[in-house]
Amino acid sequence: MHQLSELDASFLYLESETTPMHIGGVYLFDASSLETPVSYATFIKFICSRLHVSPMFRQKLKEIPFRLGRPYWVDDTEFTIERHLAYVSLGESGKQPCVNALAAKILEEPLKRDRPLWHITFVDGFKLDTPQGDRDGFALIVKLHHASIDAFSGEEIMGKLLEYSPTPRAINPPRPWQPRSEPSEERVFLQAGANMLKAPMQFASLAYNTAEAATRGIVQKQIHRLPLPASLFTAPHCPFNRQITGNRSIVSATVDLARLKTIKAQLGDVTLNDVVLGVCAEALNRYLVTQGTKTTTPLVAMTPISVRSSSLRHATGNQMSAMLLNLATNESDPALRIRHIHRNAVETEPYREAIAAERLTELLPSTLLALSARLYSELRVARSNQPLFNLPITNVPGPQIPLYLQGAKLVQQYNTAPLFDSMGLVIVAVSYEGMLTLNFTLCPDVVRDGESLEGLVHDSLEAIEMRAEAAGEAVIDQLGGTNPKTLSTEIYSYLEGLLKKRPLRFRR
Repeated sequence: MHQLSELDASFLYLESETTPMHIGGVYLFDASSLETPVSYATFIKFICSRLHVSPMFRQKLKEIPFRLGRPYWVDDTEFTIERHLAYVSLGESGKQPCVNALAAKILEEPLKRDRPLWHITFVDGFKLDTPQGDRDGFALIVKLHHASIDAFSGEEIMGKLLEYSPTPRAINPPRPWQPRSEPSEERVFLQAGANMLKAPMQFASLAYNTAEAATRGIVQKQIHRLPLPASLFTAPHCPFNRQITGNRSIVSATVDLARLKTIKAQLGDVTLNDVVLGVCAEALNRYLVTQGTKTTTPLVAMTPISVRSSSLRHATGNQMSAMLLNLATNESDPALRIRHIHRNAVETEPYREAIAAERLTELLPSTLLALSARLYSELRVARSNQPLFNLPITNVPGPQIPLYLQGAKLVQQYNTAPLFDSMGLVIVAVSYEGMLTLNFTLCPDVVRDGESLEGLVHDSLEAIEMRAEAAGEAVIDQLGGTNPKTLSTEIYSYLEGLLKKRPLRFRR
């Protein structure tokens, strides 16, 4: 049995009807050059021949009685491929908007917990819209639960599933697989007891269900009396940070990676990731202006950092850290803003030495972490105080060489990430074959006119290019030796002052 880490388990406990916690992907394939189209039956055989690339495909959750500990991954002795695949036909004229609408509906549904946490929908009848006319193709809509992967490992798994050769190869029969017997309730119970002796803090999760109501009542009475420091909530109020519903929309914008690299070269000492964040910041700025909600306080993004390496024990699961990054949206010059973003990033401690998030969750049980997050949402802390951050932005490097599925070329991919209560927008940037796609997963009931983000990305990139080319080194000189105050600096300054004072107490 392989037990989930605290971080992995937290994604299970955070899940609700309106907040499914899976990572999604829409993969579009060009099959116009194939003599024989890739049928659904062929796709089933292909997937069965590739299940060995990751154990997550045939492992399910085993809960511990009374929630005495985190669940385990165990082999699914009743595994059948049919429970994880579905077929949809768009007819003769299915275009990309149809696929996006279908994907949004599919991604709204949580994965079922009684089986391995993944699902793929094969979309037939898809037509690629190209300058040369429509081309025959197909699409895959993929769901992988965040408890088993993060955005970085998910991209690795998809790379292993697909092929690097444009020539269709014979599909090998599935490798022999003998599932290990599912552990008994008694075995799991004893294992949980042994783990509790090793980590006494896990005992707190035993009282989770009972303490939840009492804790909610206590916190609700005291939340408005608690002197929460303004420096810990520096992100401004904006339309993204409202209560979400279960509806989802997918908006994407694809740009040439070479354009971003040219901007990087023109601005000097910045990274490609800084340029990507700069494009996101300018697009968000323009969106807020169109909505009449532009803020003078800069937006703050939560940016995950992968700490995966060959020394880590597991190829899947969540192995990442994160930092809060000031996007400098109060700076009017979009090129100069990228320099500010770079300065803010390098002065943030996790940028220099990322600490695995798994270690950060060792001190508290994942059930209590999830309860804290739910209380943050249910008690509307973000309404009475400024939110801790406005949205997550993840930049995932993808392969720069083409991928294939039985000779059909992958021409485009769109990736989604789970939304969370009070976080109605998330951006995932993925590069593939010389192009970078900015994927906006949003709740349309919170982020209105979200489809405008695609055009705003292109407008933003053009504005940055014009300013970077015109200013060149002058942009660098303008920033000069300034030392902008970063979010981490503000937090440490507050904590330093707090330690010099008497301990905080609740007022009666």
